[in-house]
Amino acid sequence: MEYNKILTDDEFMEIKQHGNSDYPFQYYYDNLELFDFQCIEWHWHREFEFLYVESGKVICGIGEKQIALSEGEGIFINSKILHRFYTSSVGIIPNFLCMPEFIAPENSLIYKKYILPVISSNILFQCFRSDVSWQTRIIQNMIKIMEIQKDEKIRELATLAWVEDLWLTFYENINVSNKEEAQTVDEGGQKRVQLMMQYIHENYKHDLSLDEIASYTGISKSTALHLFHRFLHTTPVNYLIGYRLQTASWLLKNTNKKIKTISYESGFHNVDYFCRVFKKRYQLTPSEYRCMHLKNSITRK
Repeated sequence: MEYNKILTDDEFMEIKQHGNSDYPFQYYYDNLELFDFQCIEWHWHREFEFLYVESGKVICGIGEKQIALSEGEGIFINSKILHRFYTSSVGIIPNFLCMPEFIAPENSLIYKKYILPVISSNILFQCFRSDVSWQTRIIQNMIKIMEIQKDEKIRELATLAWVEDLWLTFYENINVSNKEEAQTVDEGGQKRVQLMMQYIHENYKHDLSLDEIASYTGISKSTALHLFHRFLHTTPVNYLIGYRLQTASWLLKNTNKKIKTISYESGFHNVDYFCRVFKKRYQLTPSEYRCMHLKNSITRK
């Protein structure tokens, strides 16, 4: 099984470009089982994102909120909003991303009147459920856009037409001026969590304590624990262990290094402990995990 991974910079902005300057739209048919830990990790991008749950149940993390999406439901995520997706079982999530300028040029009246107000609002996301008529129309529209991607002849023109139609329904039914009802996020707290995550990513090979992680952003241990629980629903130490395991899994799949070497390079200075926590997370020993990946690679060839 080949695992995918979201690549981000130090600010958690996704590095990958979606579409191109001529056609800033991109469709993906994602299976969360093909992502490490069945999770698309924290990231943000300038593009709007529309995601549909084709099968399974998916949890979308946005700030400190955890939004449960069931089969047949969807979600819109606004531009520059930090988010992640994960599942504990199955999660097939076709989705598409487009730059705001895909709907209308940035200097146009349409953009200034109907797109910029959404970007500038406190709306972080909007769920689409089948028990609300206008949201049902959005879901049907999303499915149509996804189906169009198979049509090579008129795909780009048809996609634009249906995205504009979707945006019309969307804009007609949201209230960008009602900030009391809009979803808000503690930007200061979120930034501190991002800085602590960045510190862990840069120093995971060393022995890190909760004291060190907290002091990096000038806060107490209790505040660090509180912020991690609020935004990531885990502890700094558990996040550190998870990141080390992700690093180890990549090394097992992509190098011939010995298990002991990988253990140390991933920040685990006790090989027996590394093997225990790895098996607990992946249900396989490091050696079994490597063999499974090698067999799958041979099969694909």
